[in-house]
Amino acid sequence: MTRFNFLTSEEIKISRDFKKNGFIIRDVANNKSLNWIQSKFINLIKKKYKFEKNASNLKILNFFHKKIAKSDLNNFRLKVLDSINKDVNFKYHYFEVAKPFIEAVAGNELAMQKRINLNIQLPGDDSSLLVVHSDVWAGDSPFEAVVWLPLVDCFKTKAMYILPPNKNNKFNKKISKISYANNEKIYQSIKKEVKWIKINYGQVLIFNQSLPHGNRVNKEQETRWSMNCRFKNIFTPYGDKKIGEFFVPITLRTVSELGLKYKLPKMK
Repeated sequence: MTRFNFLTSEEIKISRDFKKNGFIIRDVANNKSLNWIQSKFINLIKKKYKFEKNASNLKILNFFHKKIAKSDLNNFRLKVLDSINKDVNFKYHYFEVAKPFIEAVAGNELAMQKRINLNIQLPGDDSSLLVVHSDVWAGDSPFEAVVWLPLVDCFKTKAMYILPPNKNNKFNKKISKISYANNEKIYQSIKKEVKWIKINYGQVLIFNQSLPHGNRVNKEQETRWSMNCRFKNIFTPYGDKKIGEFFVPITLRTVSELGLKYKLPKMK
């Protein structure tokens, strides 16, 4: 049987990289949208904290830990989250920075997570840790991908790690035979095999959330700012998180919309 593949050469490359590495990193597709997002955060920060007049946006974000007490971090993060998720334009611009890349791996009829997540990780702070996990372990659908957008350069422990697909295959066989008491023991068993992501501001990461991933204490001298949001094809299977509850359709096409509404007329 002939197999047709009408993807572009770039879409094929993105697909191959995603399957091989478990993720892709690309320059953002829309710099205006990225600048809009960064400005949104800077405005929210400046409403609460004062900075030097000539301080660049990246300096404000990278050295935010010098302005905020660790005890105030979570309340501040929640207020920022509430603000960005109430803004419909924020979701639009978030999609714009990754649109061609997420379409290459998930299709062009997409559902987007209702609430975008935010991680602010201060140096030495252990209150913002995301232990090793696979989203699918907690009931998410394997038909999802995560768009992870940094607002600063992220590297080493200022970033996140992921277990590559070839290593995950071995891990899956091992975990079925060994009982792990907690997530830390799982991490210790794979820490030499995980891939630490290096990504600069101006780039976007899309990764396979079925693979084990997480972060550790930020041992670098700068604050990490990153967002993440799940996307999936509207018509692929859902896990515990359903459309309308957790996901919203963002690019439903006309034929699909009409097809979903179509009712066969009653014949005599």
